[in-house]
Amino acid sequence: MTPERTRAWAVLQHVPWEGPGTIADEAGARGIRIDTVRLDRGEPVPSADELGGVIVMGGPMSVHDTADHPHLVHERRLLRDAVERDLPILGVCLGAQLLAVALDARVERGPLPEVGIGEVTLTAEGRDDAVIGSNGDSVPVVHWHEDTFHVPERGILLAGSSLYKNQAFRLGRRVYAFQFHLEVDRALAANWAPKLPPGTLEEPRRAEVERAGRAILGRFFDVALGAA
Repeated sequence: MTPERTRAWAVLQHVPWEGPGTIADEAGARGIRIDTVRLDRGEPVPSADELGGVIVMGGPMSVHDTADHPHLVHERRLLRDAVERDLPILGVCLGAQLLAVALDARVERGPLPEVGIGEVTLTAEGRDDAVIGSNGDSVPVVHWHEDTFHVPERGILLAGSSLYKNQAFRLGRRVYAFQFHLEVDRALAANWAPKLPPGTLEEPRRAEVERAGRAILGRFFDVALGAA
């Protein structure tokens, strides 16, 4: 049995309101054990050799805010070690930026904040991708960011938007970075609502993101486990 089946995956959570949402559901449906590491509570970043996979969630801090958030340095090291060990990785928003920096790519302030329900357009490589490519030419997503990453060397750009051209990349077969959010179920949306402009996550558009997100996240775990 592969390590991804026998070892728990770590979910690195940076703030109370940005938990894994539907990511945990889709992992659990495939028998993957999830251990949420609450970095906002001072819990230590685990070692890559203990894990079956790594998921890094979003947060309001910048990847460069290491003085105020020293755990960011340890997260970068974990991500680099996880890539070297060929572990499956999913980086979401801040997590995607941390993955880019861990792979020696730049992260910088974008042109404007991108906030709200929108979509990303898939590149040719994105349309052919085993995880994100089965939803047509575009994917409904939730945007909530103002920084952007450059695609690392050997990374493959999968999606972009009119405001941020780099929205998703893949490294190898099972390392993914999504600048956007797909994991927003009703409970997560309720947690986010006080921090966003009124009406940002209105139904039924939020539900459309959730449906697309569950399909994509499910395929990510299937690919990670060698089932797709």
